Amino acid sequence: MSFLDRLERALGRFAIPNAGLYLVIGQAFVLLAVMFRLLDPERLDFAPALVTEGGEWWRMVTFMLLVPMPGGTLGIVFTVFGWYIFYLMSGALEQHWGAFRFNLFLLLSYVLTVALSFLAPLNGVTNLFILGSVFLAFAFLNPDFELMLFFILPVKIKWLAIITWALNLVQFVRGDLGLRLQIAAPVITFLVFFGPDILLRLRSGRRQAERRAERAAEEIRARHVCHVCGRTDRTNPEMDFRYCSKCAGDQCYCPDHIQNHAHVVAPDEAARR
Repeated sequence: MSFLDRLERALGRFAIPNAGLYLVIGQAFVLLAVMFRLLDPERLDFAPALVTEGGEWWRMVTFMLLVPMPGGTLGIVFTVFGWYIFYLMSGALEQHWGAFRFNLFLLLSYVLTVALSFLAPLNGVTNLFILGSVFLAFAFLNPDFELMLFFILPVKIKWLAIITWALNLVQFVRGDLGLRLQIAAPVITFLVFFGPDILLRLRSGRRQAERRAERAAEEIRARHVCHVCGRTDRTNPEMDFRYCSKCAGDQCYCPDHIQNHAHVVAPDEAARR
């Protein structure tokens, strides 16, 4: 039984079903409150210094409810579409893992993000990479799932995931310490959940590559080799190779030597002679 299995047996009863849906509802509520000027989003964002120096501890939670939305009607459309996709993917992960493991996946990404952010206390923290890890997890489990890009073009999600990984890598290399820590936290969570599967796939892929190489070598290797001159059915496919019944062992000869060769004698027979 794995560590996650033991943890689920001990704490599974505390799992929250439909956690992804509740997160979407919370973000929608906050967005509406901000749009109607009932909430100031700057009071909800999170930077570790605001907690350690100002005691505004609620920011460690409320930043998860903020939506980095572009302005205008188009921004609202893409935000709603993003919520819909997140809801579908989080529901699929919860169905695959169960509520406890999906809760743990989100919680671990969140806790690592918050904890590591204190190493760069002046940097602001976004929920973008935490929520994005749900997309990457779904893509890993369902690589051939198709999304309608711009509502028109069907694209397999594995290609979008590869682009996302590449963009994260670029940001990690070019970003400051705070951004690198925010990217690293969900990646660590991803490896905790999928690391064993990745290693298994790599080992399986290596074994398959070895078997393919062996089959290729068998196809390349000559089946018939003349014992005298070394010509083969691959170098001379037009020749009719034959085997001598009087020679010890399985000795093959080309047409030029099948009737003109010294017979091979078994070692014990040669000793008696």
